Amino acid sequence: MHAPANIQLIGQEVAIVWDDGVESYFEFEKLRAASPSAETAGERDIFGNRYGGDGPKKFPGVRVTGWQIVGNYAVRFEFSDGHGSGLYAYDYLRKLAAPP
Repeated sequence: MHAPANIQLIGQEVAIVWDDGVESYFEFEKLRAASPSAETAGERDIFGNRYGGDGPKKFPGVRVTGWQIVGNYAVRFEFSDGHGSGLYAYDYLRKLAAPP
């Protein structure tokens, strides 16, 4: 698993340089929409039923206001709309940045 070596806000994006030299860029709104938090993505019980995650899917004008490295595996971003509970695992961020 690769870890961020540097994280910066550049314009309307979060830029991450990984420890292997790869660079990833995330638009604020798309990063907010991809939050893996239960509030945004919902939670599933043992039967596969989803609870929550029914909120908005678009977040126009939202900005990243800060971030925090969590352990050795994730980044928690703080957004201008008050959201800050999603833990973005490093592997998840790498997948988000991969071309479709």
